[in-house]
Amino acid sequence: MPTITVRLDDETRDALQSQAEGEGVTVSDFVRDLIRTAVVPIREEDERDGYTPDSMTAKERHVLSLLHRILARVLPADANDVDGDAEYQLERAKVLEAGFTQEYWTEYAGIAPELSKRDAKFVMDVLDMFRMIDYSVAELQKTDQFDEELVNALRFRGFDHNDPLESKMANYVEFLVGDGRWEERADFLNGPERGNSHHPMIDTYSRMLAEYRRIREEQARRPAKGRVHRRLRDEDLLALRAARIHPDNR
Repeated sequence: MPTITVRLDDETRDALQSQAEGEGVTVSDFVRDLIRTAVVPIREEDERDGYTPDSMTAKERHVLSLLHRILARVLPADANDVDGDAEYQLERAKVLEAGFTQEYWTEYAGIAPELSKRDAKFVMDVLDMFRMIDYSVAELQKTDQFDEELVNALRFRGFDHNDPLESKMANYVEFLVGDGRWEERADFLNGPERGNSHHPMIDTYSRMLAEYRRIREEQARRPAKGRVHRRLRDEDLLALRAARIHPDNR
């Protein structure tokens, strides 16, 4: 059996010796049991604990408890929705007042991890880019240069619902569309795929955005010629299609 050496001050050593004697075991056995208790779980960690704090201040507990007691008074007698009924609310209040930390998870069950500002801006940049792509493709379709393969390659494909970050990005797209922004994506979100790309898209969109920014910078340097100045040129659309493919696979 491996041996670990731990250096202790005299006071801690004496306290360990005293407690070990009280338990009727050696100091080694006493310390071994303490370590085993600390690092070897009996039950698997509950995933729902991941976003739950280990502790709350007395003020936080008091405020939440009062809110639960208020809800218990105002809920209809036949309440049966996400807020539960009066009995449920009083139970939650008692948990907080008693300080049963293992039960705090119910207070945070509906609170998801944040989508960072950077990631939220990325989503909006992607939606802006595809809005311009769609406009430019629509203009291209009015000419004899319509290319079905190009149009298909430049479709917005949503985000991967199986990836934690991309799933949250997909939820943000749904929120933005429902809030009246980028409404042109409503049909896609309501379609058979429900906005699910079924494979990761962040890397692909990142390469496209890098190319799109280069194109927009070049546009800004060109003399304005009405609406044509805003539209992406054929070569711009081809460059964006090429950016979809990783350089190692081109």
